[in-house]
Amino acid sequence: MKKITEVRWHGRGGQGAVTASKLLATSAMAEDKYIQAFPEFGPERMGAPIQSFTRISDEPIKIHSHVTNPDMVVVLDPTLIGTVDITEGLPDEGTIVVNTSEEPTQIRKKLNLKGRKIFTIDASKIALEELGRPLPNTPMIGALIKATGLLDLENVINDIKNQFAGKFVQKVIDGNVKAIERAYQEVRGE
Repeated sequence: MKKITEVRWHGRGGQGAVTASKLLATSAMAEDKYIQAFPEFGPERMGAPIQSFTRISDEPIKIHSHVTNPDMVVVLDPTLIGTVDITEGLPDEGTIVVNTSEEPTQIRKKLNLKGRKIFTIDASKIALEELGRPLPNTPMIGALIKATGLLDLENVINDIKNQFAGKFVQKVIDGNVKAIERAYQEVRGE
């Protein structure tokens, strides 16, 4: 079986980590990939730390458990750094994408990391400017796509437009697309 790409999302209830996980998965499915996307639920409430997971593969996925050794970690809320072990199970060649105004070198120092690729993007600011509220989930998808090359940006945008059609007004769809495109262009890495 070809390698399964596993993504673990860290956020707080209400930030859209579960939605981002599912949107990434449906975008991969639109590229004829096999997918899984699911949250880890407990006594979560608005603002409580949560995790969500995405698996993407060229072959059928036979694993049915949460992700313990992700290839990529996406952090929607930087206050989770130091509170939650976001690097747990992440190999040295893994990738971390953090929603923050800080530079990747600052995050590397906070996490005391060697190895691992680190990318940062101020997704909350982008979302506030493009959507009118600091919901970082869709910009984080754009940053992850640029950081990893996991999927094709245009395919992701087209899939999200299709997913949002009929659910949201055109202004919201356009704002999310712009947020994804901006994050794709503005993500910083090392």
